[in-house]
Parts: sequence; C-alpha cells; structure tokens
Amino acid sequence: MHHSHLSKNTTMKHIHIIGIGGTFMGSLAALAVEAGFTVTGCDHKMYPPMSTQLEKLGIHAYEGFDAEQLNEYQADIYVIGNVAKRTMPVVEEILNRKLPYTSGPQWLAENILQQCTVLAVAGTHGKTTTASMLAWILEYAGLKPGFLIGGVPQNFTLSARLPKGDKKLFVIEADEYDTAFFDKRSKFVHYHPTVAVLNNLEFDHADIFPDLAAIETQFHHLIRTVPSNGLVVVNALSGSLKSVLDKGCWTETQFFNNQNALHCQDNADGGFDIVSGSLKVGEIRWELTGKHNQSNALAALTAAQFVGVSFKQSCEALSQFKSVKRRMELKGTVNGVAVYDDFAHHPTAIATVLDGVKRTKKSGRIIAVLEPRSNTMKIGTLKDQLAPSLALADKVFCYAGGIDWNVKNALQPLGDKAGVFDDFNQMLNNIVATAQSGDDIVVMSNGGFQGIHGKLLDLLKKK
Repeated sequence: MHHSHLSKNTTMKHIHIIGIGGTFMGSLAALAVEAGFTVTGCDHKMYPPMSTQLEKLGIHAYEGFDAEQLNEYQADIYVIGNVAKRTMPVVEEILNRKLPYTSGPQWLAENILQQCTVLAVAGTHGKTTTASMLAWILEYAGLKPGFLIGGVPQNFTLSARLPKGDKKLFVIEADEYDTAFFDKRSKFVHYHPTVAVLNNLEFDHADIFPDLAAIETQFHHLIRTVPSNGLVVVNALSGSLKSVLDKGCWTETQFFNNQNALHCQDNADGGFDIVSGSLKVGEIRWELTGKHNQSNALAALTAAQFVGVSFKQSCEALSQFKSVKRRMELKGTVNGVAVYDDFAHHPTAIATVLDGVKRTKKSGRIIAVLEPRSNTMKIGTLKDQLAPSLALADKVFCYAGGIDWNVKNALQPLGDKAGVFDDFNQMLNNIVATAQSGDDIVVMSNGGFQGIHGKLLDLLKKK
C-alpha cells in the first residue's frame, strides 16, 4: 500500500466509535469505511439489522464499555455516541487521558457533509420514511445521492452511503435528539443543510426536553443555519412549525398540505393526485397506507424539485417506493396469522400504524403487541396517551418488564382487551393462544424486543 508523506495525525485515519450499535452510529461507521477511514467500535450486545450491517463492512465491534479497550484500539479520535454517559469506564478514561474526542454529528459534519449539498429531513414523525422517499426520488432521477437514514430503506440495501453524483447531494434524517453528553444541542444543528424539511412538530423526548417550547427553540436553531439561497419546506398543517418560523427565517419557505399550494387528493384509481393550487401535477400509486405517508410524499416532492427533479418524475419514483424495514414489515404468516414488525413507540406513531392497518384490513382482528421502551415511554411521560393510541386494536399485549411506572393503570381504559405482562414467555404463550386465522399481529418496539417475531412464528407453527 502506498503511504502518503503526511503523518498519521494530520489524516486522522482511525476512528473508534463508542456506541457503534445504534442506527445512527452504525450508519456513520459505514460512511467512514467508505470514505477510507479505519473504523472500530464498542457497544452492548448487538442485534440485527445493525450487527449484520457492521459484519458485512468487516467492522469488529468490541462488547462492553470498559477502559481496557483503549489500549487495544488506539484511535486518532474517539467518536462518542449518545448512549455514552459519564461514569462509563471508557468515557472516564478518555477524559482523564485527554484523548481527542468528538460527537457523531460533528464528526459527520466535518468529514463528510462539508463537501456536500445537504438535504435534511426533520420532524417528530415520518423522518425516516420521508428521508427514504427523498433519497429514492434523487436516485431514480439519476442524481446518485448519498444518505444517512435511521433504518434500511428497502429500495436500497444500506442505511447509509456516500454521494456518487456530480451534485454531491446528501439526504440526512435530522434528529432533534441531543448530540452527546458534552453537547446538549440537537444533532441537526451540526448538519448545515441547504434544504431543511420540517415535517411536523409535537412533544417527544421527555427525557431531554421539558416542553414543546424547548423543542421549538431547537428547530429555530436549525432554521438559523439554513443559507438564504437554500429552501425551508414546511408542513402547513402544523401550528408548532408556524411558531418556529415566527421566531425568524432567512430563507425561502415552501409550504405543503396547503390547499392553495401543494396538496393531495385521493383519486378513483386507488391512488392519489398531487395538486398544486388547482393544477394536477402528478399522481402516485403505491403499497403504503395512511394520510401521513401522502404528507411525507409532498415533503419529499418539494425538496426534490428544488434540486431539479420534476413533480412528474418524483411521482414515478414514489410509485415504485417501498417502505423502510421496520415500518410494517411482514415477518411471516403461519396458518393465516400474519406477524408484522414496526418501529412505532410514540403514541402518535402507534395510532398512525394501527390506523393504516385498519384501513386496508377487510376482516380479521388486529392484535397489537407493544414494548414501551423508548426513553420518553420508559419514564411514563406519555402514559395517558397510550390507551387512546391503541384504540383501534382488537387485542393489546404489553410487555412491562423493566418499566417502573404502572402500565396496567395506563391501559385500564382498554378494559379486558388489554393484557400487561412482566413475564415475556407468559406473554408469548398468551398471544399464541389468542391468535386465530385472519389476525394480524403488529409488534411495535424501537428495540430488538428479544427476537419476539421469530419466537411467535415458531410457536404458531407448533400450535
């Protein structure tokens, strides 16, 4: 191998990622490998799909957060993920030894995004799906975008890649969650997008934000970074986004879901028309359900138009769009019982998923299986919204192992159609006993949920 005359320090070639197993950090690892960096990392025990993706990239992930790994992995810089907290031995040792460290978003901004035109998709819901739609439209149009998306879009085989096209377009899912233990700004303030898509805005991440106003402030900080020759794409139906824009905006704004501008109309062919004012500019037919996905499409169309893709071509692209893995992904069917997997964990997302299933289901029951384990759900902030969000399910099974608020009380309004279990296997057996041909079992969690999908399918086979 030809070595350049530059010393190792100026090339910063080896990065060691603390918390490499999360979707964001795993994707960052993929980009770093593609850009020619040496990448190692550590995390808790890892599960598919991220573990599989890292193995494919040839990245060895060290199990655990002990300090000894620093002797084995002597990196030029340590990229510290959001999972890393003070008191973790590896973190304390990095600080004590004054080793160079940075956050994932900052590393990404400085080493990858700086050279690109960034299209960032922000919002409480639909970020992953909308970012996937936008990346797919640009790909379909031959623009060969780069992207980093919090899931694996089925139109691509990876959750992240570098741009290949001349325009160096990069689509990123822009998260309002905080950056690292040493940087409490939202991740997205690092990305400096040319195009910022604001999908919607609701209260979430109660472990970080005291109230909606605090999240609005972070969105305002994002708006402050968008250049005046860029574009801000905004959902006209969101009051919270209006208050964000009222704080100041220095960039052209385009609204979607606005009857006078871009909106959707269902048509007789089972698809829907994209209408600008009163003019039909395209039509989409796809396998996705629900109004929220139509709204996501409008956001993606508007952003794509700014970088030169016509509405007509975008609509063609979206008619071939497949949803993201872990968005109502069918895991298998046994004796007429279908098992689906979805990443939903916020009450609004849960309600949206069940609404989508209900609309397309002609007969049979919906059995919702839920693990309220996101940080916001774990501390019970949204517990009052949980029962209403599950209203459309015929049966609800909730796994409350390791949750320290009273899940039973929260699900009381659902009466005897809800069961709450602290014992995982007992819950499995109850679900299998209940399930009958024609049922859809919809599993909702933002974690591995102990491989429940495979276990259910195995037990249903034996039934």
